[in-house]
Amino acid sequence: MSYPVIALASSSPRRRELLTQLGVSFSLVKADIDESVQHAEAPAHYVQRLAEQKARAGLSRLAQPMPVLGADTIVVLDNQILGKPADFAEFSRTMQLLSGRCHQVMTAVALLDQRRSLSVLVSTEVCFRPLSTEDISRYWQSGEPQDKAGGYGIQGLGGRFVQRINGSYSSVVGLPLCETEQLLQNWQEQA
Repeated sequence: MSYPVIALASSSPRRRELLTQLGVSFSLVKADIDESVQHAEAPAHYVQRLAEQKARAGLSRLAQPMPVLGADTIVVLDNQILGKPADFAEFSRTMQLLSGRCHQVMTAVALLDQRRSLSVLVSTEVCFRPLSTEDISRYWQSGEPQDKAGGYGIQGLGGRFVQRINGSYSSVVGLPLCETEQLLQNWQEQA
């Protein structure tokens, strides 16, 4: 099945690589949005709202009409969203929370145009081994954690902390391949 040519509303190189694996033709579009959590907003609602807002922001910038794909990934522990660490102290606290425990990584994907919208939410359980203060310090010094939700990248050096996952590996990286492909197929079938 061939997919529609789409716009990807993301600056993530990982999402670009994953979308390329599906054989989708896409262009990039900027989608700057306010990523603040609203008062008492549940993590699942938050990540779905951001994916849709990114897609809508991308749609508003297009010169020609086409579907826009927006996605967002968050790390959740005890129903709390663990964001991108602002500094080493915040990163260290986050890693201490994740150490020896399981958490959820939620990725929402929204595909929309002026007429319709489809979306999916994928939640994956990720379990970390216990981390030493040296593990945490050395990982921070690598430079990898600074722009990552929850302070780690499973596809990079942070993968060595992961004992097991239950769910979609590609979703933890930033775009669930199986579910995104299904979304694109559903889009084509409804055209």
